[in-house]
Amino acid sequence: MGADPNVDLSSLAAPVSSAVDKFPLLPAFLKVRGLVKQHIDSFDYFINHGIKKIMKANDRIVCRHDPSLYLRYTNIYVDRPSTTADTIQELLTPHSCRLSDRTYAANILVDVEYTFGQRAVKGQKKGEQNEGPPTLQMRRRVVIGRMPIMLRSSHCVLSGKDEAELAKFGECPLDPGGYFVVKGTERVILIQEQLSKNRIIIDTDSKGRVTASVTSSTHETKSKTVFFMEKGKIYLQLNQFTKPIPILVVMKAMGMESDQEIVQMLGRDPRYGSLLLPSIEECASERIYTQQQALSYLEGKLTSFNSSKAGGKKEGMAKTILLDVFLANVPVIQGNFRPKCIYASVMLRRMMDAILNTDTFDDKDYVGNKRLELSGQLISLLFEDLFKSMNSFAAELLNKAYENPSRNSQLYQGQPSQILKQDMITNGLEKAISTGNWDLKRFKMHRKGVSQVVSRLSFIAALGHMTRISPQFEKTRKVSGPRALQPSQWGMLCPCDTPEGEACGLTKNLALMTHVTTDDEEGPLISLCYSLGVEDLALLSGEELHAPNSFLVILNGLILGKHRQPQRFAGALRKLRRLGKIGEFVSVFVNDRQRCVYVASDGGRVCRPLVIADKGISRIKEHHIQELRAGVRNFDDFLHEGLIEYLDVNEENNALIALYEGDIDMDDADNEKDANKNNITHIEIEPFTILGVCAGLIPFPHHNQSPRNTYQCAMGKQAMGNIGYNQLSRADTLLYLLVYPQRPLLTTKTIELVGFDKLGAGQNATVAVMSYSGYDIEDAIVMNKSSLDRGFGRCIAMKKYSAVNEIYSNNTSDKIVRPEMDVAARKSNMQILDNDGIAAPGEIVRNHDVLVNKYSPRNTRDHLPSGSRNDYRPSNAIYKGPEGETTVIDRVLLSSDTNGRLCIKFIVRHTRRPELGDKFSSRHGQKGVCGTIVQQEDFPFTERGICPDLIMNPHGYPSRMTVGKMIELLGSKAGVSCGRFHYGSAFGEPSGHADKVEDISYTLVKHGFSYSGKDFLYSGITGYPLQAYIFMGPIYYQKLKHMVLDKMHARARGPRVTLTRQPTEGRSRDGGLRLGEMERDCLIAYGASMMIFERLMLSSDPYQVQVCIKCGLLGYYNYKLKTAFCSMCKNGDNVSTMKLPYACKLLFQELQSMNVVPRLKLTEA
Repeated sequence: MGADPNVDLSSLAAPVSSAVDKFPLLPAFLKVRGLVKQHIDSFDYFINHGIKKIMKANDRIVCRHDPSLYLRYTNIYVDRPSTTADTIQELLTPHSCRLSDRTYAANILVDVEYTFGQRAVKGQKKGEQNEGPPTLQMRRRVVIGRMPIMLRSSHCVLSGKDEAELAKFGECPLDPGGYFVVKGTERVILIQEQLSKNRIIIDTDSKGRVTASVTSSTHETKSKTVFFMEKGKIYLQLNQFTKPIPILVVMKAMGMESDQEIVQMLGRDPRYGSLLLPSIEECASERIYTQQQALSYLEGKLTSFNSSKAGGKKEGMAKTILLDVFLANVPVIQGNFRPKCIYASVMLRRMMDAILNTDTFDDKDYVGNKRLELSGQLISLLFEDLFKSMNSFAAELLNKAYENPSRNSQLYQGQPSQILKQDMITNGLEKAISTGNWDLKRFKMHRKGVSQVVSRLSFIAALGHMTRISPQFEKTRKVSGPRALQPSQWGMLCPCDTPEGEACGLTKNLALMTHVTTDDEEGPLISLCYSLGVEDLALLSGEELHAPNSFLVILNGLILGKHRQPQRFAGALRKLRRLGKIGEFVSVFVNDRQRCVYVASDGGRVCRPLVIADKGISRIKEHHIQELRAGVRNFDDFLHEGLIEYLDVNEENNALIALYEGDIDMDDADNEKDANKNNITHIEIEPFTILGVCAGLIPFPHHNQSPRNTYQCAMGKQAMGNIGYNQLSRADTLLYLLVYPQRPLLTTKTIELVGFDKLGAGQNATVAVMSYSGYDIEDAIVMNKSSLDRGFGRCIAMKKYSAVNEIYSNNTSDKIVRPEMDVAARKSNMQILDNDGIAAPGEIVRNHDVLVNKYSPRNTRDHLPSGSRNDYRPSNAIYKGPEGETTVIDRVLLSSDTNGRLCIKFIVRHTRRPELGDKFSSRHGQKGVCGTIVQQEDFPFTERGICPDLIMNPHGYPSRMTVGKMIELLGSKAGVSCGRFHYGSAFGEPSGHADKVEDISYTLVKHGFSYSGKDFLYSGITGYPLQAYIFMGPIYYQKLKHMVLDKMHARARGPRVTLTRQPTEGRSRDGGLRLGEMERDCLIAYGASMMIFERLMLSSDPYQVQVCIKCGLLGYYNYKLKTAFCSMCKNGDNVSTMKLPYACKLLFQELQSMNVVPRLKLTEA
């Protein structure tokens, strides 16, 4: 067949249309979800919905003696944050709370209806009432407590404000929110990680037994049910029973009396039957055949605690335990135990599968089996506990008032606020958040360290703190399983950002596009599943339960029923989700191995958005992105139109996800099936979003050895820089600021997304990679003195000192007095005081200077007679700072705290320039200290006359393999020469978010540099050219908070501990340098006996004692008679004097006090 002359062949050879740039979806996503939004969403859900559910569950307070007297809550809501000062309500702003040590909280208001009886006159007998029923009254907006409000949540004053309004409130627009301000400190409630509730988990316990466990958690009860196998028999373990119960007894107690039915429930396979046989035999040997016999057997095994609570009668206790505690998440409707039997048999079957085939065990560390508990859920538990306590307390008051009518008549005039004590909730919430201890007796929850102070070293440190995940078990266990990097963490948790040391791999961080779900309603989903062809359990016999052609459908751990075509069912649910008919976070997961379809709508699952692909072709087209850029559509529109959907970890297992559109290599695929483009279901939005916030700052992280990225994640949080636009009006305890911060020349997409380019934490230093002077060994850095003079690495340390004007119990208070004006007082430590007696801003403050000239009353307890004057003693607030620093008072803040006392805060500023021993680091985990500072005249310089700021030793590269640092140098150099910021995002080369080295080299050559980034340098000392070309260019360097000024410590003589008379310990107490046990061993091995004698006694605590040679005990020296005396022998004849460490003398005396007699045997020297 010849070629048709009319066909234009060039159209066939034209390149395929390039993939759409999906990057604009990221900023759109971060506007609605991600980073800190999950904290805020979770808290909003609690404030708007959760709190109402708690109120509905406990809405009545009834009088015990007269049920017609009651109080009922009809509504509950949270107000705007406000405070009442002198009966005027004014809005609270978070910044004013930070400065004046208050809690940023809002009133919790309830609407109540309540009844009260008209009491008769006193003449009537007690207990009689006037005729007529009690009167019903309504009362609206009764305050029951104060709820701390999360910043930027829906009830916060900052929500929905633009930059100008935020600036008026003194807030930084880049500050993420998501934390609480409690008593002036910012505290964040960390995300808590837990095993998921209400799910069957097959595992082996410490004794190597196979166990199947379910942790049930409902609004009423929380329990844990464990089945385990021992010596071929299967037992149930519950806290309510003293010892393990044979499983068949439990089944019979729930009404499955025939053994045949139980075996049928497990399945026809003879292997299951033979595994169950020992248990059946054991049950028969106990002579248990009917439900009644089984229940009485269980009643014999109850713990004494339960029976005493029920008033000593054990009858029926076993049945209530089976109803309420055993598998508490399976509801029993009208005493029908059938669903519980089926659930138990499914657990048994999964357990037998694990015994027969070991790879069906569940992995506890798999992210799909974990749930993340957000601040909303934690505060909801806390509030529920406090609300119940307050209600029971109110009921007590109501009963008391009924019993004693004459005393409280106001209860009957209807004052509900009299019995609703509001400080209970307020103090409970405030205490828990400010200490981080969640002690809830009701839910058996005792956790420490749930909330932490937001780390404000740098902007990134605060942002990284919000995304941190706190592990469920303690860090001391030497387990490698939970610490390993799970494949299921891809895209959900950051692979780099974890601390080194004991918490390594346990404390994790969220990735950039992760969202954590909140609870969805289950009811509509259940009815939808039934209408999609799920067959109800009640209609099935045990035989059909495990029929080969059908799958179980499980919703949030509840078995709904069976379905014959699981893939069609899952497909239908996904279609409905993409149409927006069911919640966007509902996940459907078909598990072929367990023959189950899991539908999940519970809170705490991690999920992330992905682009839906039809047969490998993305649904998002160019015009969608253009509309997004124009602002016509937002991220939610993409969701509702079915272009993007959220997948959680389980559902990712049913998907085939491509990194880039049309990106399939034949070599990549293990088999042809994978390589088939039609199987692709989803496409990643951007590959660099698998990293979190801290790892997103690293340029070219995919060219570094992985531990280096982990080190940088830890050090990026300690870098000094800006922490917010409002940093100069904050009053933090310690604040480090860089004087001239810059944004990095080589940036990444993450940096622009989180706003790090607006609040940089470092400076672009010109670095020459060469060895120089020998002071650069082991990562030390040689610095240029002239760059330091120009302000390179210069920083400000601000410290807060505060003084309080106390008010005492007898209404006297401190007074602040203006200082004397005569010359002598002025010369002394009073010279920085203003006329009001408070130190003035801008004054240089030295050690032991007086900050506040304050006088306290001598008598603070007794009330004074009206005429007499109280005399005052001086109690000045004195500045105690480190010696040798020139510090300046930056600001003085006056505020009144919650008790109306005047609080004076001084912010003291100290400017520091880099010196020997300060720590610096680039963004690639290459940390080093300043080794020496060299005059610019001696520094090498290029032909263009450029002098480097730092010189770095080339030996830092080979073993560390931080190629990313070299590419950063090239990219920054090209950026400087062509005037454009270059990018270095992770995995960004294919999508154009990272510049290729060839392109960078091309730019360099175009501007007259060498393609390799090397320069021709002249020696600054000799003036001759150096022997080699030197790799030189700008690298972004961070100054870390570890400065030698804060760590330097030495001492000659100094303070001693009173008890042992040995030198104190630690730099803060000006302590001595200890010669420890190991150092002592070295000296012993060396044989330097006098050296040891000097170090351990003469320089430490020498003491002269009198020892009686005869009895070997210590005597004393009588200075009047000038003789020594032994109190044991009652004479001073044979007493000799010797030297001893004071601690040794102390030990002898302490032993003597315990009736142990140490005797010293002396020989003449």
